[in-house]
Amino acid sequence: MTVTSNLVEVSKDGEIAVITINNPPVNALSPGVPEGIAEAIEIIAADSQVKAAVLMGAGKTFVAGADIKEFGKITSGERRGSELVELLLKMEDCPKPLVAAIHGTAFGGGLELAMAAHYRVANADAQVGQPEARQSCESRRSVGLGHLGSAD
Repeated sequence: MTVTSNLVEVSKDGEIAVITINNPPVNALSPGVPEGIAEAIEIIAADSQVKAAVLMGAGKTFVAGADIKEFGKITSGERRGSELVELLLKMEDCPKPLVAAIHGTAFGGGLELAMAAHYRVANADAQVGQPEARQSCESRRSVGLGHLGSAD
């Protein structure tokens, strides 16, 4: 498999493709990252040897969210801001099972990315949340493997 960009890499381990987001320090969804993930999804969908894929972040975190520097560009009209929605739909429509492997943090757009995958797994110290919510401090919580999406 090929590297899709300098921010997103696709590798293969047998029949499993691994999409790795590598945008230090927190794997923010900066320009180039959503496009790289979308390209990775296309590569995986076209590869008949790939049976499933894992989406993960390099380093200490999954995806900590959107790149805050981009918000001003979206509100000023300099950028569309719909790229993430288009990516989420592409992930949901991926013909191969897509698993988000959450570690560290998955906040805001990072959590949306994880939720667009067909399945999610998280390590015991992973944190997920929507910091945009009014009570952002209360909405963040640690999630252990198997607890993601539970009501408790």
